[in-house]
Formats: sequence, C-alpha cells, structure tokens
Amino acid sequence: MPSLPPFTTRPEIKGTFGAVSTTHWLASSVGMAMLEKGGNAFDAAVAAGFVLQIVEPHLNGPGGEVPIIAMRHDDEAPRVICGQGVTPAGATQAHFAGLGLKTVPGTGLLPAVVPGAFGAWMRLLRDYGSLPLETVLAPAIDYAERGYPLLARAVSSIVPVVDFFKQEWPSSAEQWLVDGRAPSAGALFRSPAIAATYRRILAEAKIAGPDREAQIERARRTFYEGFVAEAIDEFYRHPLMDSSGKRHAGVLAGDDLTNWSATVEPTVSYDYAGHRVHKAGPWSQGPVFLQQLALLEKVDFSAFGAESAAFVHHVAEAAKLAFADREAWYGDPAAADVPLARLLSVEYNDERRVLLGDRASQVMRPGLVGGEANIAAIMALAGSEPTIGPGGGEPTFAPLPSVEGDTVHLDIVDRFGNMVSATPSGGWLQSSPSVPGLGFSISTRAQMTWLTPGLASSLRPGTRPRTTLTPTLVTREGKPYLALGSPGGDQQDQWSLTTFLRIVHYGYDLQRAIDAPLFQIRHFPTSFHPRDCVLGRLLIEGRFDAGVLAELRERGHELAVQDDWALGRVCAVAQRDGMLHAGASARHMQGYAVGR
Repeated sequence: MPSLPPFTTRPEIKGTFGAVSTTHWLASSVGMAMLEKGGNAFDAAVAAGFVLQIVEPHLNGPGGEVPIIAMRHDDEAPRVICGQGVTPAGATQAHFAGLGLKTVPGTGLLPAVVPGAFGAWMRLLRDYGSLPLETVLAPAIDYAERGYPLLARAVSSIVPVVDFFKQEWPSSAEQWLVDGRAPSAGALFRSPAIAATYRRILAEAKIAGPDREAQIERARRTFYEGFVAEAIDEFYRHPLMDSSGKRHAGVLAGDDLTNWSATVEPTVSYDYAGHRVHKAGPWSQGPVFLQQLALLEKVDFSAFGAESAAFVHHVAEAAKLAFADREAWYGDPAAADVPLARLLSVEYNDERRVLLGDRASQVMRPGLVGGEANIAAIMALAGSEPTIGPGGGEPTFAPLPSVEGDTVHLDIVDRFGNMVSATPSGGWLQSSPSVPGLGFSISTRAQMTWLTPGLASSLRPGTRPRTTLTPTLVTREGKPYLALGSPGGDQQDQWSLTTFLRIVHYGYDLQRAIDAPLFQIRHFPTSFHPRDCVLGRLLIEGRFDAGVLAELRERGHELAVQDDWALGRVCAVAQRDGMLHAGASARHMQGYAVGR
C-alpha cells in the first residue's frame, strides 16, 4: 500500500478554476465569489482586500496601506503597485525636535502618513481588473452594514483601551464601543460609518457616468481630493493623546492626500534554485528575503532535515546578517541612496557568507563602508523612549499569549493563470483615533522612521517610511508559479522564507510547509515603537523536538520557546502540474484557503 501523506491541519486545496488564500475566511469566500461572477484574480483581490478592512479592523482598515505584486498570465514580469503612503509635508525633523521627542510616537496623530490602500486598490482594479467598482465594494459594504462576527482578537485589542477611548479618543469610543463597553467576541458587529463612507464614494463615482474606468478614477479623487481628505484635514488639526504621554496635533493635511497617488514599479528579484523570487523595493523590507536567499544559496539543505537544528541555525544566522543590512541601508530610494545592487551581488554575498559560523552570532554585523556607523546611530535610539499609555506601535499589546502578527494578507490565482499577492495593513483601530464622519483610523507608519538625520530610514517629508509589508510572488520559466506572504511585522520575511525553503528543498506541499513549526530572530531593533532590540534572541514554537531545542542552545541561541502554534499566519497559492493549489495557516483559527 502507498504510504499516507503526513498529517496537516487542513488539506492542500487543489482545483482548476481558482484558488484564494487570505487571513480571514470571509475574505476568502468573497474572493472566490468574485471569481464565480466571472471576475479575475485582481477583481477578487480588491473585493477580498476591502472585506479584510471590515472583518479584521484591529489589523488593517480603510485608512491603511498595501503593497501589491500582480502578474497577468501573459506578462513578461510581475509589477509592484505601491500603496504605501508618504509622510506629510509637515513631518520635518525640526517639527519633531520642537516637540522634544527622541522617536516618532507609535500611536495618535503624529505618526500618520497618507493612507495609500484605497488608491492602490483602485489602481489594481482599473488596470488589471474587469468587474465594476460597485460589484467589488458590495461585500465590504454589506458586512459593514449588516454585521459580521467580531474576532476575539479584535475584542482583546479594544478591551485595554475602553477607558482611554472614552477619555482621550471619543470618536473611537463612538465607533468601537457598544453601550460604553467593549463588544462581545463572536457577536454580530456593525461598522455603519464605514459603510456610509463607501456608499458616498460610490454615489460620487456614478456621477462620472457608466464608464467603468471613469467611475474608478472618480472614486479615487473623491477619497484623496473630496470629502474623505477634507474630514482628515480637519480632524488632524486638533491635539489628541499619543504614546508619548502628551497631546499633539497631527501634521497630515488634505494637500498631502491630494498630492499623492499609487505608483507602479518593477519588482526587485533574485534567481534561486530554478525560481525567480519577486519582492517590492527597499522602501519595504522585501529585499531582505532576497538577501537571505543569496546567503543561503550554497548551503546543502539535503544534508539535514526541514525541522532540524541545522536548518533553524542556518536560516537564523543568515537572517541576522540580512536584517543588519536592512537596518543600515533600507529606505525609500527616491530619497536615499540604497546600495541594493551591491547588497544582492554575488561578490558581496560570497564575502558575507564566511560570517555564517557554527555558533550563534551575538552582534549586529551590517556590511559596506558606513554600515557600522548607521547601526550605532540607530542602536542609540532603539527603545530610548518607552510607550506611555495603552500599547505600543504594533497592535499586539492586548493581554493575550505572545503572538506575533500585525496585519493581514491575501494570495489569489485564477483559471487564466493570473496571480496576485498583497499585504494590507495600517489604520489599526487601537493605534490612532477614528476620524469622525468616516468611521476609520489612519495609518501610523511614520513610526518606522528615525529622528536622526542622514540615515536611509530617517524622517523626511514626502517619502515612504521603510515598511515591514512584503508580499512575495515567484515565477518559474517566466510564468506565475507561487504567491505567498504573512502578517507579522518584522517576522514576515522570516516566516515566508522558511515556508518557501521547505517547499523548494524538501518538497513540502503548501499546507504542510505552512503547518510546519516556525521560528524567528529578534536580533535587530523592531520597526514598531518603542523600537527595542534583543540580540541573540530566537523565538521558536514548542512543537520542535526537544533534541533540536537542546542543540540550538548548545550553538549559543537564546531560545524563547513559544506556544506550539504561536508563530506565523502564512497564506499561499500556486499553479503547477495543471492545477491550482492553496493553503492557509490554522494559527489564530481564522485564515482559510478555498478553491475549486
């Protein structure tokens, strides 16, 4: 008899019509519904993206951002649609110095950037999609009006801030509290103000006439030049409490929204083991995935298992070197000189690879001249200004077991072979106050900049903060092959990389690779306020064999053993062998893959 396949929490989904994987079952269902309506993968992504704003409001929202990697089946290469909004014109070093701040607060009005998600979804729908705007927005509006079961983790994000909302952010109290209390987990919850905002945008769009593209453009302008921008401009002029423990007005203004639009740009890519891996540029953390691949390229993975101590050690040590370079060199290339070609070059990685030893490194080691000085400047500020009040910049402050994850993700492939990967985030309900009349919060992504001039990721007006958001699309022989990604802040390109390596080197199917135990390093300042750093720390799920944990300790890793299913929320879709495949993490009990 043939041997049974290894146990997985769910089957790997297989079919020929379409496959959708997102971090929430309702968004996955809506994505598949768009495919059933005759839409393509890009229509499905837009609809699912708007639903994720409603059903995971503690992890993303209409005022957030999104990087998207999209590839038509007949494109020569995928493209990045950048929905990462820029810092306001008023976000100057001098302004923050005048407030006496050492770092940008993680919450409140000051860390706001232009909300880029709406513009990016409109760009994807207009240029890649086929369905009308009203069709793809309808499910999100329906859930906001009629209600959806509120996740327990959303409630746990509201519970610690009930009194804070009442006292300091009354617009958030009106939006998220029920009779002055936190809503109940699993109960039907409605977001009528968001529904009204989207209905008003749709009504404005229809004034443009029946042309689909004209309606989409009118909707975009309504958001960035009309009543949405006006409401944000007015609200951000009035001081409110933030994580510094003081009340500050924001610097985001209507003109910042008017002057911004989503851009389309080439991916950054790297060839690895017969695959070409595509990421967003160094305004994201995406190239760190590619740097890890470059460092691991000559490792003989066949010499050890996919869940062995040797595997964990090699991947963790490569991550330490790659993330040190991220801290030293990554930023918006429109404003900083990022030596990306050098960082991904064969010569550079041959030099760096010799630093990968048998023992765990306890120091940050960026490469290139000037890297050490950049790290020194950053480490002088990391964790220097502790959070005051409920929670820091990453929305994982609720009194729950330690679980990493700060956003949402989706991957979709359709019957034509079109593929898309996107990581929406920002506009977390607990990190900035709800804008009156709109029903949603604005991204606080500027907290990822430094208030030290001269660094690639220093605060500069009108530039993209170096975001953690990082979808992945992989081609094989020039065709879309695999899309994957995960929420999780700084962990995204660790969890996704580990999943990718287990697929490529060990033949794991998508679901097995996602289910397999995960780990991550904390060997760099986090991207979220208060930007703390724990050198040598390795977080690892408790499902690893005791012998593996013992060997890692012997190699010098400082282990922080987590719950068995604590790390990662990876989603993935693929097309191979004439079929479409999908998998989704069972962690958090909400992500789901569907297909037929």
